[in-house]
Amino acid sequence: MEPEQEYDQRVNEKVHYLNFNKKNKKESDNSLVDFSKDSYTDILSEVFKLKPSLPVYFVRPNSIKKAAQFFLQNFSAPKFATEVLYAVKSNPDVVVLKHLYDSGIRNFDVASIAEINLIHDLFGLNAKMHFMHPVKSREAIFEAYFNYGIRDFALDSADELKKILEVTNNAKDLGLHVRLAIPNSHAAMDLSGKFGILPSESVSLIRKVRAAAKYFGICFHVGSQCMDPIEYRNALLIAKEVLEQAKVKADVIDVGGGFPSSYPGMTPPNLISYFDEIFDTLSQLNLDENCRIWCEPGRALVAEAGSLLVRVEAKKKAMLYLNDGTYGGLFDAGFPGFIYPVKAIRIQGKELLSQKAIPFGFYGPTCDSLDSMKGPFYLPENIAEGDYIEIGQLGAYSRSIRTEFNGFNQNLQIEVSDEPLVSMYNEEIKEIKEAEISAS
Repeated sequence: MEPEQEYDQRVNEKVHYLNFNKKNKKESDNSLVDFSKDSYTDILSEVFKLKPSLPVYFVRPNSIKKAAQFFLQNFSAPKFATEVLYAVKSNPDVVVLKHLYDSGIRNFDVASIAEINLIHDLFGLNAKMHFMHPVKSREAIFEAYFNYGIRDFALDSADELKKILEVTNNAKDLGLHVRLAIPNSHAAMDLSGKFGILPSESVSLIRKVRAAAKYFGICFHVGSQCMDPIEYRNALLIAKEVLEQAKVKADVIDVGGGFPSSYPGMTPPNLISYFDEIFDTLSQLNLDENCRIWCEPGRALVAEAGSLLVRVEAKKKAMLYLNDGTYGGLFDAGFPGFIYPVKAIRIQGKELLSQKAIPFGFYGPTCDSLDSMKGPFYLPENIAEGDYIEIGQLGAYSRSIRTEFNGFNQNLQIEVSDEPLVSMYNEEIKEIKEAEISAS
């Protein structure tokens, strides 16, 4: 693996604060800091000025815009109406949600009343929510339908159908979407065990849902961080088979999430190839022209848009002790063991960071020995206490699964103009432009 790029104390950048009120919001008082979105600073400036003792999330609005517009422009086909539903669970941060909305995202995949409240409070009736959690409480269904005007619900059993119909008084304006259990053979995380009805058992449920729903849909999830676009073709062919067996037509085909991002050791095919597989296969499903096609990206929309700055508190051989870990923003680095791109930043001391990078593992700040991330993360061999590490690709799931364990949950957040450490979209857009030039 190539040594990661590193920064040292020779870098001299102009510092620009985003409405940072030093009088009321000192870093040392462990307060959360609010930053304006009117202009953006850069990471090095903030690190050199703040010298933060807390973990710092860097949010990249330009990356959010780039990813959102890529999906909105390219997840499309002349024959079908398409909708991009952002999976709120992947990052429910208010700043991130507002940038997604400003970039054109108007549909949201919500999984709880808390997420519903959040989207409603931010966007009101200008956003459309889809309750795509297959198992919901009766109270959640009631609130979603009667208090928030949500009409689309996912389900994977006859009991859930019965529950929805009873709570909504057999409403005639429901969009009901049967979730199929699909093999997740090329995904980093298999999501087929907990939810979804087996295709072999789905025909009866599909017929019941079709009879009860104003709009009937089929949905599935190929697994988080799906590395092979063929999985969407396989899933759609399974959907085709069950629809033919049930002898019903779908109003919606929801291909779910699973669209990947790039990580060291996990470089997926370009996203256009995923869209090509989806829409080529859809042409084989004998769908009506008014059938709508949905997708539910989460990671692919926001992973590149976030990184986490941590500080090295100690070094023992090949292990670095950080001020954040698996109980904080680095859960995926511990389990399932994602390897993230990293950059070292040194702001003190006379010795420059070494040009030689060697593999390190990480320990988080809690007293639990499970707070461990084996990596390998390639960093300068002389990295030491007091140095900082920017860990990239943490715009997805890092904030949403933080815990309060041992009292280490406090952190800062800053919006920045920097490019992400790794980007799929820069290459995607470059390839599209080159293809357009060749075609002309």
